[in-house]
Amino acid sequence: MPNTPVPTTKSPSVTLRFMAAPTDVIVAGAHGVSGGRVLEWIDKAAYACAVQWSSTYCVTAYVGHIHFTRPIPSGHMVEVRSRIAMTGRSSMHIVNEVLSADPREGVFTRACDCLVIFVAKDPATGKSTPVPEFTPTTDEEKRVEEAAKSRIELRKAIEEEMLHQTYDGESEAPRVIHRFLAKPTDVNWGGKVHGGTAMEWIDEAGLACSMEWSGERTVAVYAGGIRFYTPISIGDLIEVDARMTRTDARSMHISVHVRSGDPRGGRENLKNAIHATFTYIGISVDGDPIGARQFIPATAEDKRLAQHALTLKELRAEYAPLPLTPLQAAKQITD
Repeated sequence: MPNTPVPTTKSPSVTLRFMAAPTDVIVAGAHGVSGGRVLEWIDKAAYACAVQWSSTYCVTAYVGHIHFTRPIPSGHMVEVRSRIAMTGRSSMHIVNEVLSADPREGVFTRACDCLVIFVAKDPATGKSTPVPEFTPTTDEEKRVEEAAKSRIELRKAIEEEMLHQTYDGESEAPRVIHRFLAKPTDVNWGGKVHGGTAMEWIDEAGLACSMEWSGERTVAVYAGGIRFYTPISIGDLIEVDARMTRTDARSMHISVHVRSGDPRGGRENLKNAIHATFTYIGISVDGDPIGARQFIPATAEDKRLAQHALTLKELRAEYAPLPLTPLQAAKQITD
């Protein structure tokens, strides 16, 4: 008898589990893994989920707002849960939740969650390609889909606000610029730099900028509006430009641009690859939040970008998207 293909059902979810290693803590004396490393974990799990669903190469297009609610210590067991929330023609909106536990106790608690959007690509042409439609069937899947939909307008508003800003005027803002070449170990099987790797670069520059300004150890407490414009290839010259835009009583807001291109073309010909905003706070030796050294904008551009940071904060409050996780949903009901 001829072999009859056995129908398979694509799984809409992936769970990665591993140990947080000492090398995941990039600042000596820090109480946990860096925000950039957590974002790298999220991107890897979401990428696996997207490829599993679409059966083709995928690229990160957008990462929604992430609140880092607690540190993940080295030696903790980490679990990253990724699942499809909704699909478009070629896009997949993926909900990601990061939990960790002391392996001696095995009790997992949530550290952060976020929404990541991947786009499926045809490996031969590099153009977007259709993905199977995801149809929620359970009440929980329908709730998660509605939560993902509630973030669409917020994402559009944030993207529009960020696109209106320029960063080439006179500035006295604290600033750190890292430059280096993209290495073969930075890329995925599609030959482009992992989105998670790039987000770790962003956090490293933002961390350096906030620590240099404050004179204190700092940690990322928020990341959002991370928009990917153009892919980064092996050998590209990378420029990660972190600039402080605003300080509040405790927080320091950093805008980060990643530019890339052929180093033979010179720095002036680098193209915008990624734009992101991060928020940091200073912490004491005991890990408690401390007040931020205040940055007072003086130039016209610095004043405009300070207002831009405030506008982004107000947009997040105005749109108030639905919670992605059951824990958040329960908390919203009881609050």
